Amino acid sequence: MLSKRIIACLDVRDGSVVKGVQFAALTRAGDPAELARRYNAEGIDELIVLDVTATLESRRALVATVRAVAAELFIPLAVGGGIRTQDDAAAIIDAGADKVSLNSAALTNPSLITRLAGRYGSQAVVVAIDGKREGSTSRVYARSGSSAAGRDVVDWAREASERGAGEILLTSMDRDGTRSGFDCELTAAVSGAVPIPVIASGGAGTREHFLDVFTLGEADAALAASIFHFGVHAVRELKAWLASHGIPVRQVTSTAVN
Repeated sequence: MLSKRIIACLDVRDGSVVKGVQFAALTRAGDPAELARRYNAEGIDELIVLDVTATLESRRALVATVRAVAAELFIPLAVGGGIRTQDDAAAIIDAGADKVSLNSAALTNPSLITRLAGRYGSQAVVVAIDGKREGSTSRVYARSGSSAAGRDVVDWAREASERGAGEILLTSMDRDGTRSGFDCELTAAVSGAVPIPVIASGGAGTREHFLDVFTLGEADAALAASIFHFGVHAVRELKAWLASHGIPVRQVTSTAVN
């Protein structure tokens, strides 16, 4: 069985890491490069940087921030926010990212997924899906969760995979920042619909939540932000606990940057 990945997310606004609840009430959580350095040393498997206002402000992700974060890492780095064209993606890759994450732009122009996959390989293209429960279904939201996209989450995940995405980053807007647990039902539905890895996001609060999303949710990776930023759980201890419960995880090695 492939190892399950633990991923930290840095939501960045105006050059600082922020965290909110259900995509609102953002508060500062630290400096991106400093947090990247810490996570690299603690044994996080991957890091995702999301410029949370780039799309709303119609600009690219902050390249200087990406470059500063990449300089601290020996692990894969994905970057999202404001990537609307191949040139936008190239600027992020050139700044040190290993992967680009598409959200609103993929919904507006799905062919961008295929073009970037052809240029960089599917492994470098993540399609981020922000989903919100509406009755018995979950619907896709765009523009940092501010507008309905008129798409079903599972259907859009399937199309993104068919167009060349290498991973799905699935965020439950209902659970985001609440620490009430991942949406395992939605995660399992998407995982069962696509042949590519699914990263579960939104709701991490306890070690048991990670265990649930890897078993009940069938996730390939689990992403968290505030519980790592504010020291609720240490990455090394979380991995040891998951391993003791039969979840294959990557061993923590010393890769700190001096």
